[in-house]
Amino acid sequence: MAEYTDAERDTIRNAAFGAIALVSKADPGFFSSFKESLAGSKALASGPKEITEILKGGGLPTPPKGDQAAQEQAVTAGLTQAVGILDAKADGSAEAFKGVILEAAQAVADASDGVSPEEQAVIDKVRAALG
Repeated sequence: MAEYTDAERDTIRNAAFGAIALVSKADPGFFSSFKESLAGSKALASGPKEITEILKGGGLPTPPKGDQAAQEQAVTAGLTQAVGILDAKADGSAEAFKGVILEAAQAVADASDGVSPEEQAVIDKVRAALG
């Protein structure tokens, strides 16, 4: 497995958890958010070892600040940056990361009453940010 700095791990972790948070926020509701968070976390935890090792280290992810647009911009920029970090390691982890993030985003959207148009729009933004 490639070596990552603490800053690289933080970027990757914040992007991953930020993506599932954005999808969850797209369809608000307390019980929905709870089910969606569990589904997203479970999907991230079941990813390939090289990705779960990066995600489980360090402290808690730092949620993006600002209004919805600022949060989306921060998370999508973070996702693009995370893919760049993983691509630079040239060990195939970037593709694994993309798959895990898209699977987790879909799991979040599916967790409560199916995928809403708002959730699908966020998933599309996440997909675009992943390249």
